[in-house]
Amino acid sequence: MDSNSKVLKTNEEWKKEMTPEQYKIMREKGTEMPFSGEYVHTKDQGMYNCAACGNQLFSSDTKFDSGSGWPSFDTAIPGSVTMYEDNEFGMRRTEVTCSKCAAHLGHVFDDGPNETTGKRFCINSACLLLKKK
Repeated sequence: MDSNSKVLKTNEEWKKEMTPEQYKIMREKGTEMPFSGEYVHTKDQGMYNCAACGNQLFSSDTKFDSGSGWPSFDTAIPGSVTMYEDNEFGMRRTEVTCSKCAAHLGHVFDDGPNETTGKRFCINSACLLLKKK
């Protein structure tokens, strides 16, 4: 399969491949409890990939401790994510999805520490798989 190819599966196929928590977050736009995720405090070096399709999303070099309770990154791998306006629950946010399989990953905010990007990608640990260096 071409590395740029979209991953298209039925909900039943996704359910068979994901944990119930991953399915709730990645396919139903849920979220994990703050400070509960595997990668919140991880400082290991490597590449954070989409847990659903393996798409490379974030380098550990862009990860920072935002104190928000979710893994935070200031930059995504170019072309790896797609962003959508999200006005659910009376909030104005920007949803972040995997550009390859359309999995919901989290949200991005304009309050990051990096002066160049100014972004804080707030991503659910359940959506990530760290491939260590």
